[in-house]
Amino acid sequence: MPPKALILLASGTNRDGDVAQALTLAGADPYIVPLQGLRQLRSSWQEFQILVIAGGFSYADALGAGKLLALDLMHFFADQAAEFVAAGKPVLGICNGFQALVKAGILPSGNASPHDPEVTLTFNDCGHFECRWITLKPVSQVCLWTRGLDDLIECPVAHGEGNFIAREPAVLHAFAESDQIALVYAKPDGTPANGEYPHNPNGSMMDIAGICNPAGNVLGLMPHPEDHVLPQQYVHWNRQARHSGLPLFQNAVRYVQDQE
Repeated sequence: MPPKALILLASGTNRDGDVAQALTLAGADPYIVPLQGLRQLRSSWQEFQILVIAGGFSYADALGAGKLLALDLMHFFADQAAEFVAAGKPVLGICNGFQALVKAGILPSGNASPHDPEVTLTFNDCGHFECRWITLKPVSQVCLWTRGLDDLIECPVAHGEGNFIAREPAVLHAFAESDQIALVYAKPDGTPANGEYPHNPNGSMMDIAGICNPAGNVLGLMPHPEDHVLPQQYVHWNRQARHSGLPLFQNAVRYVQDQE
């Protein structure tokens, strides 16, 4: 049986269909479920093996990007989310979903106070919304989503608040030591972006595009790997082959199957 994947749908989410396609191609059985429906039906999350919070502009980014979605996670689904994470099941937050995971305190450590965060995602250094193709380099072997991936990933970004910053440099050094930096922005040849725009499209510290929790099952990233899982989705697909984001989703499906 293919693993069942829960895709959370908030008002304003617009990448749920893309995520469902990526999960289907990876071998999962995705279910797009509105948060309001989960609240009313009080459905159990435990019947699912994978959880994805898709990108978009949840609740029109009122009060800040991902803030209201984070409040949903903290106040209505805190127990379900905590159990899902503690069980070691794969969890993915993309773009707005990443912002929500950080602001809910689920990332980076799972025990940080949302009122005194170690890290945040704030306005892009360039001062405007970024919508462009970028190159990602998987670097973490702790993160189950990136473990064993050597190839670069080409996919788009689409955000105005993707600048990943830490309260102090020691926090970033701790992430590096614990192998929690899962994905970094790179140049097309795979060399470090070194903060250079547009290779690093938002000014994130240490070129961080995605981080995981210490256990490696929860990943948050700003770019959209779900928007490059088919060759035809690549901007120059008819001229050159580029690396897709599908292996990230295949890793999660393979992990769940290996646990059965």
